[in-house]
Amino acid sequence: MHYRAWAIYVAAIGTMTGLARAQAVGPADAEPSFFAESEDSDPLIRPFRLAVVDEPQSVYPQLAPPREDEGINSGGVHFDVDVSYLSTYVYRGVDQTTDTVKDHQERALQFDGKASFDLGKLPHPYVGLFVNVFNSDPISRFEEVRPSFGLDWTIKPLTFSGGYTSYIFPNRKGLDTQEAYAKITLDDSRIFHTERPLLAPYVFGAYDLNIYKGFYLEAGIRHDFVFEDIGLTMTPFADIAYVLNNPQYALMLNGRDHGLQHYDVGLIATYSLNHLFNTNRRYGEWSVRGYLTYTAKIDKELRADTLIWGGVGLNFSY
Repeated sequence: MHYRAWAIYVAAIGTMTGLARAQAVGPADAEPSFFAESEDSDPLIRPFRLAVVDEPQSVYPQLAPPREDEGINSGGVHFDVDVSYLSTYVYRGVDQTTDTVKDHQERALQFDGKASFDLGKLPHPYVGLFVNVFNSDPISRFEEVRPSFGLDWTIKPLTFSGGYTSYIFPNRKGLDTQEAYAKITLDDSRIFHTERPLLAPYVFGAYDLNIYKGFYLEAGIRHDFVFEDIGLTMTPFADIAYVLNNPQYALMLNGRDHGLQHYDVGLIATYSLNHLFNTNRRYGEWSVRGYLTYTAKIDKELRADTLIWGGVGLNFSY
C-alpha cells in the first residue's frame, strides 16, 4: 500500500518536471516561461514567485496638498478694507471740497470698510463704514461719516444688493440725511461663456428718505484685465447718472432737479502684494491700488463738476 502511494508521488513529480522542461525549451519565438530554469538548476528546486496583478483603484479620494488659491477664509465672516489718499473727494459727480477752501487743493484721506456674513444660499447681511477726512477743513477734519448696512444675494447670473445708508456731517447742522438703495449686477460671463465677467453691467438706485426726498440713478460697466504672471489687474470702468426730483442737485432754489447729471470714465490699477512677497493668500490678500478718474458734468442746469482726480490706496480683504 505504501509502495503504491510512493510510486504515484514519484510519477507526479516526473510529469511536472517534464512539463517545466518542455515549457522552458519551447519555440524560439515563444514568450519566456515564468517557470523557466537555468541549465545547472535543480528541476526539483524552484523559487516561489507571485504573479503581478493590477490592484483595483481605491474607492477613497486621494488627499492632495491644498492649492494656494484654496482655503481663503472659508469661514462665515469676510472683510474688505480700503484706505486711500486722493487728490480730492468726488461723490456722485460733485466735488466735495469744503467751500471755505475751494481756492486751495484739499487732499482727501478715506477709509472704507465692509464686513459681510456668509449664510450660504441665503442673502448675506453686511455692515459698512465710510469716513472722509479733510485735514484743512476749518469746521471738522472728519468731513463725512457714512455708516450703512444691507444684504447681498446672488441668484446666478444676478447679484441683488440693498440697504440703508446714513450720512453724518460732524458739526454741520442741517446736512445729515438717510437713504435706502438697491443695486442689480449681471454676471455676463454666463452669457458670453468667458472665465470672468466681460462688462459686469449694473444698475443702482437710491432714494433720500429725509431732506431731499429724491432719486439718484446710475448705470455702469467695468472689466478686469488680469495679468497673473506679474500680479497686476487693470480695471477700466464707466458710469452715467440720472437724478429725478432731487433738489440736492438743483443749482438754484426751486430750479431744475431732474435729468442726466454726470458721467465717469476711469481706471483702477491693482497690484498684489501677496505676489510681490510670495505670501500665501489664505492669510488674507493685500494689494496697492492706483486710481484715475475723469468726471464730467452733463446737464448745465444741474449740480455737478468736470475734473480729473485720482490717488493711491491700500486694500486688505479676508
